[in-house]
Amino acid sequence: MQFWEQLKEQALRYYLLWRSDPRRISRFLSRFEYPQTPLRTGAGTRDFSPGGDEVSSKLRVAAVQMRVELVGSAEAYAEKIYRLVRQAVAGGAQLVAFPEDTATGLIGLLPGLEKLAGAGSLEGAVKEMAGDQVQVADVFRFLGPATRRIHEATFSNLARLFGVYLVSGSALLPRDDGQVVNVAHFYGPDGRLLGAQEKCHFIPLEWEWGLQPGNELRVFSTPWTKVATPICMDASFFETFRLASLQGAEVVVIPTANPEEYNFWKALRGIWPRVQESYVYGINPCLVGELMGIKLTGRAGIFAPLALSPAGDGILAQAASFKEETVVLADLDLEALRQLRREEGWAEGFNRTLYEKYLPQIYDFIPGPPPGNRR
Repeated sequence: MQFWEQLKEQALRYYLLWRSDPRRISRFLSRFEYPQTPLRTGAGTRDFSPGGDEVSSKLRVAAVQMRVELVGSAEAYAEKIYRLVRQAVAGGAQLVAFPEDTATGLIGLLPGLEKLAGAGSLEGAVKEMAGDQVQVADVFRFLGPATRRIHEATFSNLARLFGVYLVSGSALLPRDDGQVVNVAHFYGPDGRLLGAQEKCHFIPLEWEWGLQPGNELRVFSTPWTKVATPICMDASFFETFRLASLQGAEVVVIPTANPEEYNFWKALRGIWPRVQESYVYGINPCLVGELMGIKLTGRAGIFAPLALSPAGDGILAQAASFKEETVVLADLDLEALRQLRREEGWAEGFNRTLYEKYLPQIYDFIPGPPPGNRR
């Protein structure tokens, strides 16, 4: 009996790898139309090297509000992402950011999962499929090779074909050590991966699923500025934005998937105050809809320090609905941000000696993360 179970599992692995062949995704995406963009020419991307094309201090960005849904094929996933990127590029976006858990719907690749969609929860569906000993993280670990190939091939190809910078939102993927992490990827207009950012702070559900948090905050360079891409709960803590800004970030993208009823003030509790505290621009793409009993709401938005927003409220643009799929666009004036920082004495006001003296001792008093079901 064990032999046949192992054989079935191995057959499913091969099936998933066949369904996720990056070459299929690349051929599929090549069928669509790709308009010329400021970063794309017929021969490739613009030259941003010293002495190359002059780079403006203005940057048009897009925050995608994406509806979550089970996806049964790589082609269906790639086409959905294509439509949203095209909408952003049609609005002039040069940097397009997707929400947290963008790849979660790919669990629909598992044969028969759609029949368990009424199980009440993802955890319930997992138990019904595989038994009480299997965690949600185990499912994403098993799906990891296929999910990674589809997610990376889709966003890499679209970044290159549209000639834009793409923050892929995030995917639940296994690291080399086998731990499953919530990780965002950042692609340049030539399709190359600029880097990845693991989510560092979890909501209780993620601990229960058996995920592992990251412990590093990274900052990525673009021709305009430096960009950080921490994820959702990471914005609940002041230090995340402070660390990013001290590393040179002027734009912080917060891919979000909030499993809660929509409340305007709760939805702003992370991104809006962090932008005001750290003098950065904030981009907040949101995942909305319902998947396996998890209801997600949010209003994608683009935020700025109060003095740089037309209405003086810190909001440059925000989705009209908290549940509909849409794309939000705004222009960031990076030189105006730098001027504001100089006028307000942003850098000079930071007392590094004070922080170096107290922070290690303070954090010694904070208890560690809840053990949950981590491995």
